[in-house]
Amino acid sequence: MIYKLIKPNSYYDSVTLMLITEDIKKKDNVEEALVGMGTETNKEFLKELEMLDSELENTTPNDLLIVIKGENINMEEIETEVEKLLKVETQEDEGEKFYPSLESAVKRLDGANMAVISIAGEYAGLETKKALDMGLNVMLFSDNVPIETEIDLKKYALEKGLLVMGPDCGTAIINGVPMAFSNVVKRGKIGIVAASGTGAQEVSSIISNLGCGISQLIGTGGRDVKKDVGGLMFLEGIKRLIEDDETEIIVLVSKPPYPEVVSKAVELLKKTTKKHVVHFVNGVVEDSEITVGHTLEDAAIKAALLCQGKEIDKDEYTYFDFLESFDFDIKVKEEVSKIKEGKYIRGLYSGGTLADETMVLLSKEIGGIYSPKPLNPEYLLENINESKEHTVVDMGEDEFTVGRPHPMIDFTMRKSRLIKEYIDKDTAIIMVDVVLGWGSHMDPAGEIAEAVKTARETSDKYRCVIANICGTYEDPQKYYEQKKKLEDAGVIVFPSNASAVKFAVNVWKELGR
Repeated sequence: MIYKLIKPNSYYDSVTLMLITEDIKKKDNVEEALVGMGTETNKEFLKELEMLDSELENTTPNDLLIVIKGENINMEEIETEVEKLLKVETQEDEGEKFYPSLESAVKRLDGANMAVISIAGEYAGLETKKALDMGLNVMLFSDNVPIETEIDLKKYALEKGLLVMGPDCGTAIINGVPMAFSNVVKRGKIGIVAASGTGAQEVSSIISNLGCGISQLIGTGGRDVKKDVGGLMFLEGIKRLIEDDETEIIVLVSKPPYPEVVSKAVELLKKTTKKHVVHFVNGVVEDSEITVGHTLEDAAIKAALLCQGKEIDKDEYTYFDFLESFDFDIKVKEEVSKIKEGKYIRGLYSGGTLADETMVLLSKEIGGIYSPKPLNPEYLLENINESKEHTVVDMGEDEFTVGRPHPMIDFTMRKSRLIKEYIDKDTAIIMVDVVLGWGSHMDPAGEIAEAVKTARETSDKYRCVIANICGTYEDPQKYYEQKKKLEDAGVIVFPSNASAVKFAVNVWKELGR
């Protein structure tokens, strides 16, 4: 039986609602539950669970939905508990303090100079302006913020000598303090400015795993480097790293910036004596004085070599230069021998930059890749929930996350999609990223492994499942335990996205379909 409660015009943060949903699911007689906003994605999820009716269908993203499937559910008790969980007053829990408002936190936290803001995009501008007026730098995690608001906030911040990292900024590490989706990296001499969250995570994690460290990681949000915003924070971040005494090597990571932003960034690097590496995913820097990383892992390896005082003697480095023992050709043939059906690669990613890099590398080898945000408009995926031929999907895009937790936190949709792709007779290879670190799910490999096992129990056909682990050996999820869980489920695991793509390409070519 389906029980429901709709609370109009009651916005709450998606992460908070996800945690409450998990609490409600633990109750006796509850088969399934959703406590979330009335977004199209949430309604699609309810539809898949056969929990959607016409009244729920007509709700808006500003309406709070409490929908329960089960027997003998007391909705008054459920409502009371949800309201109690939503009304978080100032309290301490294992050393952490919780405050009901930004103002109350600033009053009680002497010396605070940074605010992390994660609320609905339509309200985020007001809260960010409020934080700037309090003298706080801001990491703006929120997405769906109007670009006009972003430009105004960043210009205002620069006038005050402050940073606005975002909107849609997922990763930053400032003075050793990780924020949002960040990894446990070593402290060191390499500073990063990144207009891409998982790109920054991939680069910083590889650097740390190679024994080097990060001084600062300044995120900007992906739109910052586009024409409208003009790289306001990207360029400011470079200037700050140039002035930072702890930073000796500067790494720039981004999706293709607007040409004028590239020119200004290059000029800043050429004026400093500090060494540098630049990687723009699917972008080109045509300047012989600039050290270019061809992939995220190549950029990270080159930065590590520079940090160690070594010469860069190869045009492009790969993690296979460092893997202990992995017989690439034999493993490819083993996988090919198991695949009796299917001819397409399907990528299901939680990291946008990792998804983009996958499309770039795959398209060079196998042709066009369908996606909700393809490299070539001809390969636009008409229905984001239905793959076509070779498809790569970033399930962290706005279309999937409005009113829902990010897929690095909640694996529900990605697990369902993985099983669906596995059953599809056209699928030969499935690619996923497993992102570790603060902010991410505490057992992402366990979630993926569970979906793979379910898929293989459902289908009598074998699909090659490939995962890259984006994370450090010190991350709280325990890198090697995560790796083992994936391998125990028959997943082929790689320590970088580029190496995972290389393996997928070779398996596909060997199939010859």
